[in-house]
Amino acid sequence: MRLPDLSRFYIDGSWVEPVSPQGFDLVDPSTEETYATLAMGGARDVDRAVAAARRALPAYRATSQQERTALLRRILHLYEDRLEDFAEAMRLEMGAPITFSRKGQAPRGPLHLNALIEVMDGFAFEEDRGTTRLRYEPVGACGLITPWNWPINQVIVKVAPALAAGCTMVLKPSEFSAISALLLVQVLHDAGVPPGVVNLVNGSGPVVGAAIAGHPDIDMVSFTGSTRAGIEVAKTAAETVKRVAQELGGKSANILLEDADFDVAVPKGVAACLTNSGQSCSIPTRMIVPRARLDEVKKLAVATAESYILGPTDDAETQLGPLVNKAQFDRVRKLIQSGIVEGATLLTGGTTRPADLSRGFYVQPTIFTDVTPDMTIAREEIFGPVLSILAYDDEEEGIAIANSSSFGLAAYVQSRNPERARDVARRLIGGQVHINYPAADFHAPFGGFRQSGNGREWGEAGLREYLELKAMIGFTSQTEPSAE
Repeated sequence: MRLPDLSRFYIDGSWVEPVSPQGFDLVDPSTEETYATLAMGGARDVDRAVAAARRALPAYRATSQQERTALLRRILHLYEDRLEDFAEAMRLEMGAPITFSRKGQAPRGPLHLNALIEVMDGFAFEEDRGTTRLRYEPVGACGLITPWNWPINQVIVKVAPALAAGCTMVLKPSEFSAISALLLVQVLHDAGVPPGVVNLVNGSGPVVGAAIAGHPDIDMVSFTGSTRAGIEVAKTAAETVKRVAQELGGKSANILLEDADFDVAVPKGVAACLTNSGQSCSIPTRMIVPRARLDEVKKLAVATAESYILGPTDDAETQLGPLVNKAQFDRVRKLIQSGIVEGATLLTGGTTRPADLSRGFYVQPTIFTDVTPDMTIAREEIFGPVLSILAYDDEEEGIAIANSSSFGLAAYVQSRNPERARDVARRLIGGQVHINYPAADFHAPFGGFRQSGNGREWGEAGLREYLELKAMIGFTSQTEPSAE
C-alpha cells in the first residue's frame, strides 16, 4: 500500500492545503518508530469544510432514494477492490495483526454497506398514518467524529447512513487512524460523491472536534469515543441546540449460567474479550460465573489466554497485536497494577511486556479473579487485553452484578436452556445483548444505555439517526376545505 497524501484535507471535492498546518508524528505501535507526519487542522479549516457542506446540501438532499442507493453500491464495489489496502493501513496505523485486519477490520466496510443497501431497497421515506403523511428528511449538515479502535467500521457506520439519508458532512477521524479514513475518502471521490457532500479535516479532538461540535452551521454531531470526551462534545453542541448521537464506553458483562457448556463458554468469552487486543467498547470484559464453578473457569481461562500468539503485526500467525499508542499502553498497565493493589488475584499476564518483545506497545493477555464489583478493574473501561472474573452465588446476584455498571453498551449470557437465556437477556441493561455467542448481525441496532451514550448505529436504526420526521397533517384528506 502506498500512503495517501497526509498533508492535505478533502474539502469541496478537492485535496487542499490546511490553513495553518501543524504536524503530528504517526508511530507504528508494533515498533514505536515514526513513519510519517500527518497535517493537523484548526477551526478555520472546519469553517471551510462546513461552508462546503452547506453549499452542497440543497442539491444533495434533493437526490432520489434510487440515486443515493446506486452511490452506495459504487462505493461498495470500489472499496472491495481496495480491501487489502485498507487491511494494510489498519495494520500500520493502529497495530491490528494483518490476519485480523484482513478478516476482521477491513471487511466491516462491505458488511455495513451491504446491510444499508438492503435497508435502502425497502425503506419508505414517506408513509401515511390516517390523513397525515409522515416524511423522513435529511437532518442536514453533519459533523462526524470517529475513534481509532475500529477505524473503518466507525467511519462507515456514520458516513454511509448520512449519505443514504441525503445529508452532507464534515468528518474528523482520529489522528491515530487517519490513513484508512483518507483511503476511504479517495474511494468516495472515485465513486462520484458530489463535491462538498463529504469533507475531511484531520486534527485533535480539543481543536477540530470542538470546532465541529460547536459550529452553528452543523445540524447534527455524531461522536464515538470515551464517555469523558462525549460529555464535552454534548456540552459544546448544546450551545447551538443540535442533535447529538453518541456511542461511548462500555464494561460489558458476560454471565455464564450454571447450565452453560463451560468448555465452550469460557474460551469463547476470553477470545471475545481479547478481540482487537481488548480495544473494543462492547466486548465482554467482566466474566460473571457461578462460585461453585470458579476453579474450572480459572483453568479454562488461563489456558485460553496463554495460547495466544503475540508478535509482529505483519506476521500472519500473530493473533494479538500491540495497543495503539504509548498513552494507551501506560494507561492499561496502570489499571492492571490497580487490580493487583486492590486485592484481585492475577492469574496470568501483568504489567510487563511479553519476554520476546522488547519494543512495541504490547500487553500480555491478563486475567484477574477474586474481583469484586467495587474494584477499579471491574468499574472502569480498560481498553486492553484484560479480563475480570467475578463470582456469584445465585442467578439474582449474577444479574445484579452485571447491571451494577455505570455503562450499558452490551451484555452477554450463556446457557444450554434457550428460554432461560432469553429471560436473563430481558433483564440485563444494555443496548445489545448477545445470547450464546451469536453471529454478528449488521442490521441489529448498536448503541447503549446510561453512560454508554444515546442514539443507535447499524442498519435501519443507523439510517434513522440522520433523518428528521415531518408530519404533513391533512395530506391524504379526501375533503377539500370549502372556499369562502
